[in-house]
Amino acid sequence: MGVASRGLGRELRALRMEKKLSMRNAADKLGWQSSKISRIENGQQGISPTDAASLLAVYGVTGHERERLLARVEKTEDLSLLEVRGGLSRESHTLIELEAEADRIFNLEPLWLPGLLQTADYTRAVMKACHVPEGDIEVRVVARMGRQTVLGKENAPEVEFAIDEGALRRPIVSSRLMSRQLRQICETAERGNVTVRVLPFSLGGHNGLDGSLEILTFARNSPIVYLDHGISGFFLEEGYQVAFYQTEMARLREIALGPEESVDFIAAIAKDLGQE
Repeated sequence: MGVASRGLGRELRALRMEKKLSMRNAADKLGWQSSKISRIENGQQGISPTDAASLLAVYGVTGHERERLLARVEKTEDLSLLEVRGGLSRESHTLIELEAEADRIFNLEPLWLPGLLQTADYTRAVMKACHVPEGDIEVRVVARMGRQTVLGKENAPEVEFAIDEGALRRPIVSSRLMSRQLRQICETAERGNVTVRVLPFSLGGHNGLDGSLEILTFARNSPIVYLDHGISGFFLEEGYQVAFYQTEMARLREIALGPEESVDFIAAIAKDLGQE
């Protein structure tokens, strides 16, 4: 099973422990084997909406929290059946779900502008530059634009972007469209839950040049790191792995321009491009 199933399993385990029930106690109430609950909690076995509803009843979960968890079960069930659909990989679908569940997101991009900040024109140009099949491009553009709704939803996560100056200046689209793209980043940074930090050329080399990464933090589950590698991606969950990237994040935050200075920096590039 994937990261999405393991994350759901950890959340169900936390609910069971809050209720002070052992696996055997919970299983006895449902007429299950305790090994079934163990497999669900460890992400080794998916869970149907019906079984999830039964577990939540035993754990005394009702109202909005019950609805949220059942909706997550349905999403996870769909993701577990995915190989590749509509031009999106299993990892991409999982990332979309995790972003929707996260309380905080840190995204480092040294080469491209962050997907959560891209305009449709920029995304389309990136897909073409990366030789994505023509028939898949529009599906991916729509999916990426859909991802961005997480920034403005109710109870939206705190999202922090670290962007290398090279990504800001790389002419992926025309000067006019690039100027519009950068202005959109400045406008998005006005949201109270969004912070943008620039890693300027003046830094020379820095630890953020190793590659893009995303750190997702959750209220009830352990953090997850996502590393994007073109046609695939890797999710890291081990404590020492997450701690390493959290340290890298802290170092980048120390050397990057501050939020206000970063927005002014991006706006100046946008202005210059708009005059070309």
